[in-house]
Amino acid sequence: MIKWSALLLSLLLSSSLLAETPQQRGLAIATAADEADNGWGDSSATMIMTLRNRQGDTTQREIRNRQLEVAGDGDKSLSIFDSPNDVKGTAFLSHTHATKADDQWLYLPALKRVKRISSNNKSGPFMGSEFAYEDITSQELAKYSYRWLKDELYDGRESHVIERIPTYKHSGYTQQIVWIDSTTLQALKVDFYDRKGALLKTLTNHEYQQYNDKFWRAGRMEMVNHITGKSTTLSWTDYKFSNGYTHRDFDKNSLKRIR
Repeated sequence: MIKWSALLLSLLLSSSLLAETPQQRGLAIATAADEADNGWGDSSATMIMTLRNRQGDTTQREIRNRQLEVAGDGDKSLSIFDSPNDVKGTAFLSHTHATKADDQWLYLPALKRVKRISSNNKSGPFMGSEFAYEDITSQELAKYSYRWLKDELYDGRESHVIERIPTYKHSGYTQQIVWIDSTTLQALKVDFYDRKGALLKTLTNHEYQQYNDKFWRAGRMEMVNHITGKSTTLSWTDYKFSNGYTHRDFDKNSLKRIR
């Protein structure tokens, strides 16, 4: 059931879009989508990552994911790899920031070492997948400039199509085109353009479910690399909210306490 607040935001958004420039309209849509997801506190989920090469061969990884919402800044997240054995115990910690470079660390159990990820490397692949480090962190509003392009049906849903341009340094993208469901305000599809302006990757989100009568989460995310022919599927289950996580569960030292 679609929550009334989402419907209200959508109606308010529709009325506010009249007589605006494309830039103002794009920002209004992005702001409404961001506000619709405020207040979730913390969450956990299990993720199966399926890596697929050009020939269709697949490799799977099982990952536990924890997140903490941070008021006034970007969110914090912790991903822990449980299988296969060659990556078991690896953990990725991210502190996303709205207006400055994110802080990210990787714990490598074989070396018993915490490695800081350079802000210059945010466009690099995350654990061999088609997702870059910058794709898997929270998408803060201030990280982009926006422009509304059009409204159209996408996959049978009325959608806003907006352009967003990264405003932070070291992004691997010059442009992203996003299809946003006009009712639920969730991203349905994102086209990523590389530093040469060519279409590099496409992300599609599927099987959305609503939790706590407010928060929408995708059950499946598909990232296709148009250059390499490779793809990655993220399948999410066991979403839980209000786990009681604190900032201590997401500090750098927490990586060495991971079990």
